[in-house]
Amino acid sequence: MGNCSSFSLPKWIFGDLHNNGMVSIEGDGTHEGIKTIRIQKACEFTASSVLCVCIITWNMNGKMSVEDIRKLVSSTRKFDLLVVGLQEVPKCGVEQVLQEAMADTHINGCQNFSLLCQKAMQSIQMFLFGAKSSEAYIKEMKVDEHAVGGCGGVIGRKKGAVAMYVNFSGIRMVFVSCHLAAHERKVEKRNSECRHISHSLFSKNDIHYAKSADITVWLGDLNYRLEGISSMPARKMIEENRQSKLRDRDQLLQEAEKGQVFHGYCEGTLSFKPTYKYNVGSSNYDSSYKIRVPSWTDRILFKVDNSSGLDAVLSSYEALDCVSSSDHKPVKAHLCLKVRGGDS
Repeated sequence: MGNCSSFSLPKWIFGDLHNNGMVSIEGDGTHEGIKTIRIQKACEFTASSVLCVCIITWNMNGKMSVEDIRKLVSSTRKFDLLVVGLQEVPKCGVEQVLQEAMADTHINGCQNFSLLCQKAMQSIQMFLFGAKSSEAYIKEMKVDEHAVGGCGGVIGRKKGAVAMYVNFSGIRMVFVSCHLAAHERKVEKRNSECRHISHSLFSKNDIHYAKSADITVWLGDLNYRLEGISSMPARKMIEENRQSKLRDRDQLLQEAEKGQVFHGYCEGTLSFKPTYKYNVGSSNYDSSYKIRVPSWTDRILFKVDNSSGLDAVLSSYEALDCVSSSDHKPVKAHLCLKVRGGDS
């Protein structure tokens, strides 16, 4: 979409889809399970994009900072929809702060982005924003949740996922915002939670999101860690801007290569520093007695159905180092969709 008020409606988009597990995106990935996609600094589909979506995930660590919320949603890039997935959300009106921040953020020439949809399961929450004019293009919306553990409540560490199914002018999208089991050794538990979440969401309504969606996006604190390296050597590599060398030690990519999780999904290159664990109020890694190994716990993954007729460009995938009120750094991605074979 070139602006907030116009939206082209492709006639092909209403056809029946059959998920065949393929991904219709070109990339330079070497991981069989998760394909690593090059970041293209500018969206190639500015004129002919069907839809551009900004996606954000952030573990808030139970703390509220109005200033950091504003930093979270501010953007110089144009987009049509904004998806914000939050974990460990404090009990102090995050929804209102987000809405006020979006009202004050002039994005895409539209001064008033409104809240189109939301879903909360205690400390796991997700919000969908769009221009007021976009409400007319929402054909169907469904939400669901699936808990897999955690205390929630005052502690604010509920585990599981919330999800949204959105039919936006015929483009069927699913967003899954999750918080999985913590600790390096809990790899299989995280794998199991992913599978349980995948099989459970929307199943009560006989709408299996993986089979009905043109694009599925997972975001959240997936909690996969670096394996086989201690904290100090990892930090030294990060200080020397050699964090790319740590990708082979990332548990999520390892498990995907084994076929355990996220087969056929795509992710941008992990060029930013690991997003956990930081000293609150700073950009310095954990200095507690645990001295945790820095890890890319916070991720955004996506999968386009091969029969959907869509192509996608990932125009950014970054961590927001300027946000410091949590022990996690937020991660933001910009994803633009277009009709495959259309003019660039």
